[in-house]
Amino acid sequence: MTASRSDLPIRTATGLALIALALTAVALGGFAFWLLAAVAGVLMMGEWGALNGAGPRATRLAQFALFVPLVTMAPAWIIGETRNFFTLGLLAGAAFFTVIVTRQPRLAMGVLYAGVPVMALIVIRRQPGDDGLLWTLWALALVWATDIGAYFTGRAIGGPKLWPAVSPNKTWAGLIGGMAAASLFAAVLHAVAGLPLRLVLATPFLAVLAQGGDLYESWLKRRAGAKDSGALLPGHGGVMDRLDGVVPVAPVAAALVALPAILEFLGGRTA
Repeated sequence: MTASRSDLPIRTATGLALIALALTAVALGGFAFWLLAAVAGVLMMGEWGALNGAGPRATRLAQFALFVPLVTMAPAWIIGETRNFFTLGLLAGAAFFTVIVTRQPRLAMGVLYAGVPVMALIVIRRQPGDDGLLWTLWALALVWATDIGAYFTGRAIGGPKLWPAVSPNKTWAGLIGGMAAASLFAAVLHAVAGLPLRLVLATPFLAVLAQGGDLYESWLKRRAGAKDSGALLPGHGGVMDRLDGVVPVAPVAAALVALPAILEFLGGRTA
């Protein structure tokens, strides 16, 4: 989405407010972060339904179906202790329930599109000590850095387009600039806060995923004949418009965060 000069102040103010809200929730963790993530997931589900031609009634049903597994990710003092695999199974069950009841496979896919990244972010934030805070900041801010780097590099250099039929403004130069900006950000976190090297090395690849998520959402909007996924955020469109890059990044980031524990578990099983 390209901002005109007239809406640039509104877009900038909204963007800063969203970043402040996200950083506050990340810093607080616990209930605050879960609530923001869960609300974002439900709103994304609503926008997914609209982009895929689902009626209001079917979309609301899918939102309720999604919210059930998201509730199991709430802090333990609200719902008791649950396991991540249980929530993942409930997400699959919610998607299956949605397709059976509505007979709309695309709508059911939205349960996973919105639910899996929300679950992944909550899992990252719940890592012990200060790790959860640092790693969640990394997972979110690398997407922001990619967007900013891609925007300014693309405008400054221009050149061949990534996928002109879907997103006429995105260029290969912008992609490389976004990768560089995200990598620089991760390197700073490594030097200043001790971000693990495996996460630093993975950052440029996650930047590519972030741009891929952006392109995929642009394709969804073009197919639906929509400029934005919604109108909730002044100057920015909908929630999906702001989180399209986070959708593919968050699950991979969660897997990388959990990699040592996974390897330790597998080593114990084979010993």
